[in-house]
Amino acid sequence: MNLDELTARLDDQLAGADAAFARQFPGDRGVRQPVHTVYVPAGSYAAGLAPDWGARALAVLDEHGSDAGSFARAVGLPEPVMEEVYPRVRAKLEREPIEDLRIDFEDGYGQRPDDEEDAAAAAAVVALADSLEGAAGAARTAAPFHGIRFKSFDPATRRRGIRTLDLFVGGLARRGALRDGFRLTLPKVTSVEQAAAMVTACEWLEQAHGLDRGRLAFEIQVETPQAVLGPDGTALVARMIRASQGRCIGLHYGTYDYSASTGIAGEYQSLEHPVADHAKAVMQVVAAGTGVHLSDGSTNILPVGDGAGVRRGWALHARLVRRSLERGYYQGWDLHPAQLPTRFAATFAFYREGFASAATRLGAYVGEGDSTYLDEPATALALASFVLRGVECGAVDDDELLEVGLDRTALARLARRGPTV
Repeated sequence: MNLDELTARLDDQLAGADAAFARQFPGDRGVRQPVHTVYVPAGSYAAGLAPDWGARALAVLDEHGSDAGSFARAVGLPEPVMEEVYPRVRAKLEREPIEDLRIDFEDGYGQRPDDEEDAAAAAAVVALADSLEGAAGAARTAAPFHGIRFKSFDPATRRRGIRTLDLFVGGLARRGALRDGFRLTLPKVTSVEQAAAMVTACEWLEQAHGLDRGRLAFEIQVETPQAVLGPDGTALVARMIRASQGRCIGLHYGTYDYSASTGIAGEYQSLEHPVADHAKAVMQVVAAGTGVHLSDGSTNILPVGDGAGVRRGWALHARLVRRSLERGYYQGWDLHPAQLPTRFAATFAFYREGFASAATRLGAYVGEGDSTYLDEPATALALASFVLRGVECGAVDDDELLEVGLDRTALARLARRGPTV
């Protein structure tokens, strides 16, 4: 047997494994990931909610952090960094205060009579469609990513969740308002079968409302121990991704449901508790290479009340956001307008602090400069992804890329091998 014959034999022997790997680990989807998801109870949602939250966030900023120095001291970030970040935060709150909005029919909405939830679903359709279309000549105010969290597939809430899902998707379809940024959130998943059932529901909705097959995608909320490890110790969340047949686009950690389910006392439930870190580490490993985005959860300690209360809440939130970013969780939940300044400040600081080094290393990698690092392709991909995320959220400008010999097309090629959105 010569070398060519051996290679052909190995190709045949590994064909099944090669195909399975390509199918299960397709890599980055080549789309922008929002830096946060804002959850708003369905009864509180209105077409102008995003700019209203931006205005409220700016008002809090004006009152408790009216300049770069005072805001830096309030959130615990270095003043030189804040001098760069502060005007970007204000501009972001004016231009795009919410990147991803989830209209919540689950815990944030609660259990209500069917006719009341039906009416709320219909009203949410009108409000979201109006914000997407710019009703009556008004500006478009929708977040670029948006959708609903409906009630879980547990037996007690299954029919109500599916009914709201049908009303919402069907209503938007009739309005022609299902856009690329639309997503669905499946909460409290306790079995692989529920992820498979969500595929069945999506297929039915597509057929019922004349949508293209595969049009609907969903996120799985990891907020029960059963979603992380099964009775036999296997990582069921990995099997959930496979059961979604390519429709799962995100895994979102649920801080408080998960902590409570694992027996953590309320006082100690947090994004940084060891049980949270364990769950998120499992999620991170199983999502790697699949194109499924990861999102951290929320903190319910809000920056509200007097000046001291706002500053305490800001400092905690900024620290937790930075902690998540450093651990490879580039998205998280926000629950209040006053959390927006620290979400963007911590995020922008993270990308700006690392931009110069990442750009230098990328330049050296493509042969356009020198660096003390000898980076491999996998690290170059991570560096390019880091810079691209910074550009997409507004932390880094396109002009700054050009100054170091890069542009979005080049970054996309290095980071994702596909177009950016």
